[in-house]
Amino acid sequence: MLDDVLEGLAGRQKTLPSRLLYDARGSDLFEDITALPEYYPTRTETAILTAAAPDLSRRIGEGAVLVEYGAGASVKTRILLDALEALAGYVPIDVSEDMLAKTKPLLQQDYPELPIHPVVGNFLVPPPLPDIDPRARRVGFFPGSTIGNLDDADIETFLAGAAEELGPDGLLVLGVDLKKSPDILIPAYDDAQGVTADFNRNLLVRINRELGADFDLDAFRHEARWNEADSRMEMHLVSLADQSVTIGGKRFDFAAGETIHTENSRKFDLDELDAVLAAGAWSREATYTDPGQLFSVLLLGRA
Repeated sequence: MLDDVLEGLAGRQKTLPSRLLYDARGSDLFEDITALPEYYPTRTETAILTAAAPDLSRRIGEGAVLVEYGAGASVKTRILLDALEALAGYVPIDVSEDMLAKTKPLLQQDYPELPIHPVVGNFLVPPPLPDIDPRARRVGFFPGSTIGNLDDADIETFLAGAAEELGPDGLLVLGVDLKKSPDILIPAYDDAQGVTADFNRNLLVRINRELGADFDLDAFRHEARWNEADSRMEMHLVSLADQSVTIGGKRFDFAAGETIHTENSRKFDLDELDAVLAAGAWSREATYTDPGQLFSVLLLGRA
């Protein structure tokens, strides 16, 4: 973590890895974000999954192992857990051990017969799966358009790793946020209640706590930007004054108005996405979307 932070802040455009947003507090704040009126992705994807669940169950078949990348609180997962028949197991993968520890007993209470095997790890390089029935089809689940946080190289790395891990008959259920007006996008990443701002600034709280840094939290504000050229929403922390911060014995100077770029959330055109999927050894087998064409859920098979 220290190496990542020092390297990111040393660049001309200061950056921090978006995965560091998700400590226990950050994970809780993100779950709050998903319930906000401005944040359309969660409710839209949930509606799509609910409508698509019977067809997904038919295509996936009985006795599969469901592997979720970046599981969080596993809220949308319940739609698949309810729909898929005779699951052989559920493997939630997440960087937050606290979130996994909190979620497993809640799921086990509602699905007492389901083997649940939490794995702490970074989904970008999928960690080894637990030893589960090797004959069972493995089905990956990557909701929330988390793939939009990645650049093309990282998407290809993730998809190739998932392909190897899920096997030649593996499938991947992928949530993808579609291109749309900035009038819809910007409020979704800069809500009126300020929850997203707290989520973004919590990254500085974490760095102060875990790395002994001295960020002045009141000296940075949250900003959401639409980057038309790269078709992505960006989250930044903007320095409100000329200031210096010390981390790991190194000093970093900030000019007033200078930013730390903390997260990207890309919005996709499906035809353009097909080329990226193919580079990662996947292709679309089914496409589900909402009437407003805001979001899409894809069922991918091995190319």
